[in-house]
Amino acid sequence: MKKLLLLALLITSFSGFSQVVGKVTDEAGEPVPYVNIYLKDTYKGTTSNNEGNYKLDYEQTGTNTLVFQFLGFKTLEKEVNIERFPFILNVSLAEESTSLDEVVLKSGKNPAIRVIKKAIKYRKENLAKTDAYTADFYSRGLWKIKNAPKKILGAEVGDLGGGLDSTRSGIVYLSETISKIKFKAPDEFHEKIVASKVSGNDNGFSLNSAREANFNFYNNTIELNTELVSPIADYAFNYYDYKLDGVFYDEQGNLINKVEVTPKRKNDRIFFGFIYIIEDDWEVYGVDLSTTGKAMQITPIDTLVFKQNFKYNKNDELWVKISQTVDFTWGIFGVSGDGRFSAVYSNHDFSPQFDDTSFSREIMSFEDEANKKDSLFWQGIRPIPLTNEELTDYVKKDSVQERKNSRVYKDSIDGVRNKFSLTDPLFGYSYQNSHKDYRFSISGPVTGLHYNTVQGWNVNLDLNFTKRNEEENTYWNLFSDMSYGLSDDRYRMSGGFRSKLNNKSKPLISLSGGIKAMQINDTDPLPLYVNDAANILFERNYLKLYDKLFAEATYSEELFNGFRFYSALSVEKRSPLFNTTDHVFLNDDNGGYTSNNPFAPQAFGSASFQEHTIAKLKLNARINFGQEYYNYPDGKYNVNNNDFPTLWVGYEKGFASDIKEYNFDLLKISADQTLSLQNKGEFSYVLRAGKFFNADEISLVDYQHFRGNQTRINLDNSVARFNLLPYYTHSTNDDYVEAHVEHNFNGWVLGKIPGINQLNFNMVVGAHSLMTKANKPYTEFSLGISNLGIGKFRFLRVDYVQPYQGGWQDGAFMFGLSF
Repeated sequence: MKKLLLLALLITSFSGFSQVVGKVTDEAGEPVPYVNIYLKDTYKGTTSNNEGNYKLDYEQTGTNTLVFQFLGFKTLEKEVNIERFPFILNVSLAEESTSLDEVVLKSGKNPAIRVIKKAIKYRKENLAKTDAYTADFYSRGLWKIKNAPKKILGAEVGDLGGGLDSTRSGIVYLSETISKIKFKAPDEFHEKIVASKVSGNDNGFSLNSAREANFNFYNNTIELNTELVSPIADYAFNYYDYKLDGVFYDEQGNLINKVEVTPKRKNDRIFFGFIYIIEDDWEVYGVDLSTTGKAMQITPIDTLVFKQNFKYNKNDELWVKISQTVDFTWGIFGVSGDGRFSAVYSNHDFSPQFDDTSFSREIMSFEDEANKKDSLFWQGIRPIPLTNEELTDYVKKDSVQERKNSRVYKDSIDGVRNKFSLTDPLFGYSYQNSHKDYRFSISGPVTGLHYNTVQGWNVNLDLNFTKRNEEENTYWNLFSDMSYGLSDDRYRMSGGFRSKLNNKSKPLISLSGGIKAMQINDTDPLPLYVNDAANILFERNYLKLYDKLFAEATYSEELFNGFRFYSALSVEKRSPLFNTTDHVFLNDDNGGYTSNNPFAPQAFGSASFQEHTIAKLKLNARINFGQEYYNYPDGKYNVNNNDFPTLWVGYEKGFASDIKEYNFDLLKISADQTLSLQNKGEFSYVLRAGKFFNADEISLVDYQHFRGNQTRINLDNSVARFNLLPYYTHSTNDDYVEAHVEHNFNGWVLGKIPGINQLNFNMVVGAHSLMTKANKPYTEFSLGISNLGIGKFRFLRVDYVQPYQGGWQDGAFMFGLSF
């Protein structure tokens, strides 16, 4: 039955529509994929698929000229006389033969240098030729996997939506998008999704995006996790060597220079391959360029291959990109795969009538029912025909989806997942009902076991119940945290309710209460597992705790684009805690436990504050200037604009305390931003300041604390942290200013040093400074190396940090993670 259905779909995909259809092969009869086929002197065209098949929507009978163009082959113009549809036209392309006979070689000079210099000279001018336009856009994404494991970290992988065959290989993602795009330089953009299709998910939306696919080699750099240098960038000669592989003439008599691009240093942020430059115009005719995961510093990626084809339109007198393919291969943990993203551009208009309402912060939106288009719609509009493999995947996964959406199937899968095992009491258990879309989980004591000198060994258990509404992308959640300390013999329990009310402005509400042992430093600078190690291995109890009995209500919502409001109102009873154990696991001569009072480390009986009750109000706003967003049918998804800083402003008030002196007011402000400096790396900064009022004798809990570190281990990737600052020495109830800056050169420095450049390391420099009234200014200077590791596992970082406070202090190495 499936074979008959496939045959029927193959037949109807090429019939019943006004189309020119056929197959493109080479002279040996082998299919040629991704050939551009278009009507001469128009932007109406299509592309052959991986099997060489093509179809071109065309409604007029009579005589016309079809052009077949692809890099490496001679462009073929075919005059046709169409009397009825579908019109079948199979063609064979001859390989392009390049020659150096046309090039006048001057003794000792590289002819490619002249071509690239001209391309660089006219780069901005050629870029400006397409500074405003509208176009139709089609994209297809395909990911394949080989040797998929049955489990990852103990979790079942399954068949990945029906994509895997008996060898655990197959298509795991297939999607298509039809959209209309408009662009105005430098960065005004909007994409209207007309249709979106995901294999195996009739409610899904494709991840393909015209903006994300806009790789423009006229720009100095192309952003692919990091900034890769274009072969015609202003400073390209610092990165590339060039060789003229040959020249040829296109169908219009233009001389095309085929230039081989070779990196000077293979681990730079670079490409390699060929770029085709048109003589006299110095525009790009096509690119066939590759890069690697090492260059992008995405180590699971092996290679990424870009192919772009351009055509000349005499009406607009410019060369226009009409197709693009991005092929990739990847592998990690013994699993590998490949894939391709294909894009076709058509129906360009380079004289659009834009006005003040043509663009907004919305950069993507969807037509109604964009993900509900049927197969007849796609057969009529899809510019690249499906391959047999892709067609089979759609049919198979549509069938699988229908079965998997049934209650019987969901119940059977849940029955397997919900089965209780002997290890669940130790590591946790979860139960889910896929049909009703809820899930319950309880953590295990093994994963929640910690040690500190206040509670001793303590066991923590988390309970969660979550009910989701998949259609509206909302949820509500009940949660509870329970802990028991063996040394202080105390049970503590808290819990509450939280909910997301819609997925547009994303209002979040929560109600919670109970009793918890909390870090006095509310920046949570000390992960519990790091504290465990510090206690057990080094006899250092950095964690300082207090008891908080509380009731709290919070609410946050994006009131308008770029402005999110946060509020919290709580009543808290705070009680100081004391060490209840001095058990030593490994006696460290340089160690030694301190009291739970950070201001009196040797006074083991002293409290860090008086027990008290206080009410707290927090009002905060986050302002993302220039924030853009995707407007999906199921929600609004924000995109930060790094051209502007993100600003935070806040007000905090402590009131109604039973100790009058503990009441206070606090105003604070911060700004952060990450700036791309193209080939020179990435610069980030965070600036913060605050001012207390009426706070001379407030509780230590309400001081402004800072994200310090005393462990030499840094698991925090945030720029806004100190490496060697003690956790409490600079805590303040007065004015404060802190500044953090960091620059990651992304290979710009180390990539130029012979020998070292083979290691593909990044140099990172930073400075972190803090000013408070009670202390001299404190500053740390750091010099680090990131992207450390072995093979594809390169997520380590080492920094040497040197503090200065009225004089140079002892420096130290920091070891951490880098992502």
